[in-house]
Amino acid sequence: MPESSTPQSASATGSAAGSPAASAAAPASQGPTPARQSLADAGIPLGPLDGRYRAAVAPLADHLSEAALNRNRIHVEVEWFIHLANRQVLPGLSPLTPEQEAGLRAVVTDFGPEGVDELGSIEAKTVHDVKAVEYYIGRRLEGLRLAHLTPLVHFACTSEDINNLSYAVGVRDAVLDVWLPGARTAVGTIRELAASAAGVPMLSRTHGQPATPTTLGKEMAVFVFRLERQLRRIEQQEYLGKINGATGTYAAHLAAAPGADWQEVSRTFVEHLGLTWNPLTTQIESHDWQAELYADVARFNRILHGFCVDVWSYISIGYFAQIPVAGATGSSTMPHKVNPIRFENAEANLELSNALLDSLGATLVESRWQRDLTDSTSQRNIGVALGHSVLALSNVTKGMKQLKVAEQVLAGDLDENWEVLGEAVQTVMRAQAIAGVEGMDNPYERLKDLTRGQRVDGARMREFVAGLGLGPDAEARLMALTPASYTGLAEELAQGV
Repeated sequence: MPESSTPQSASATGSAAGSPAASAAAPASQGPTPARQSLADAGIPLGPLDGRYRAAVAPLADHLSEAALNRNRIHVEVEWFIHLANRQVLPGLSPLTPEQEAGLRAVVTDFGPEGVDELGSIEAKTVHDVKAVEYYIGRRLEGLRLAHLTPLVHFACTSEDINNLSYAVGVRDAVLDVWLPGARTAVGTIRELAASAAGVPMLSRTHGQPATPTTLGKEMAVFVFRLERQLRRIEQQEYLGKINGATGTYAAHLAAAPGADWQEVSRTFVEHLGLTWNPLTTQIESHDWQAELYADVARFNRILHGFCVDVWSYISIGYFAQIPVAGATGSSTMPHKVNPIRFENAEANLELSNALLDSLGATLVESRWQRDLTDSTSQRNIGVALGHSVLALSNVTKGMKQLKVAEQVLAGDLDENWEVLGEAVQTVMRAQAIAGVEGMDNPYERLKDLTRGQRVDGARMREFVAGLGLGPDAEARLMALTPASYTGLAEELAQGV
């Protein structure tokens, strides 16, 4: 056996494993984590969205946090109370006074940290979040001279009647007030680049290889067109809701007030909240609209992810120079580096967002028989799913503002790839052959012999063109052509977007 393969002896290593000398030299095992100050007791957030990246996603907390969900529950319960009273749906009801309506709605608008704490203490006893909301509202009725109508709070409702509407309101407002503005801003930065670089020639790289030139602006415009198409879909999203009882039959409603048109009461209430009425459900609203929305947002994310990958790649070959941020460090050991961290961060957060959005879309459209609770815990992660997307949007917006087009690099790349004009030459030869010009046989094969796997400079390409026997106009066009001018309608297409 070769010497290098033999086990080391104790003498060679100084001591054998397990020997007293080895035990003395080895560090003592740490065992359980030693006692230290608790970070959990200091209110330190567990996740990065509520910690490191809080500033970028904080607006979502006003719509999709647990506190926001409870505020929306209070909002739905209060509006249901007002709706029933003012429509005199039940015998003995009379319309509320303007002061009473304002007082009830103030329960919603005044809900803040103290309300969160109070509601939490109620829930600690009820061990039921929606029941806690019912009691929270009930405590405030006496001051509005409405204590006698305490039974009207949560009347004929199952928890899901309140929850589905509360989530619909929260998701709608989060998308319209936070996500969509962030998405439009990010796409706007890409649009600005598409416009400013509409006429900047760039070598294409189909399959990663030099190909027919384009313009940088046109390639950016492709992403603008794709992303804006998804935004239009998201802008047109319906947000559905229902309020029809424990199994969607209005059974308790009819038992209490058989003369009321409960479907009309339900429809007008849901529409009053700014939602689309779902007329036919089990105990839960079916959540199909959520799956539709999350699929569209995920598709937008995937397109944006592809954009980030492309921009990162353009940076890596020098098409973009990154504008250094004063005081920032690119590498802890390499002082020269300016890393494309904004686009890398965006990529990762888009992937995390989509993992959750895809899971939500798959989970929420199924419910065993008339109800199971898989949707309950799933929906609590909607804010996290959208939060990672919002963070990515913020990073794309910031990253785009730190880019500078390196036009000299793009021009140099084009000038080193004259062989890409082979397409133009052989296509012109085909047209000349159709027009009856002699000597235009086998145009593709002749250009393939000239260019495939070979570098061709301007002089060689023009020499080849001059020897083809083209008509004077066709020859003049090709002799004037350069890789930088062979961009077709790219500039016009970019400007169109």
